[in-house]
Amino acid sequence: MTAQSSEVGQRSRGKAGVLVFFPLLLFQAVCEHDRACGRGFSCDRHFGLCVPLRGEGHYCRRDAQCVRGLSCMFGKCHRSIPNGQEGARCKVDRDCGASMCCARHHGEQVCKRRLIRGENCYVPDGGLAFSINQICPCDEGLLCREDKPERTSWTCQPSH
Repeated sequence: MTAQSSEVGQRSRGKAGVLVFFPLLLFQAVCEHDRACGRGFSCDRHFGLCVPLRGEGHYCRRDAQCVRGLSCMFGKCHRSIPNGQEGARCKVDRDCGASMCCARHHGEQVCKRRLIRGENCYVPDGGLAFSINQICPCDEGLLCREDKPERTSWTCQPSH
């Protein structure tokens, strides 16, 4: 493990409320993998430096950058959600509990609840919005159908 100095700044309000930037000199270990950093640190692979683990609400790129009990979701450290529950990570529908499916939310595969009677269910053929956020299909016994009188929206309706 080799050490490298890097300039990090501390901000402070000086006289007259002017924001002043004071550089500090810190020594950080150069790394390629988390195991090179030791307990309480992870390897920031973008910069190749060991950095302290991050707490809830702090920015992250992957789970290993967050303290124990937190996961990196949507770019921030969040409390981990137990497997199978709504909001938990998944790969396929069977990873999720009853009346749920595995669908993308901001690009991350998570368990979401299936749509219930009367909920909007129309999904465009593709596009950016569909690739980032998916919705589950209608719950068992329901089908996605065009509303009869208005014919302007699609909702989950009984299949009979």
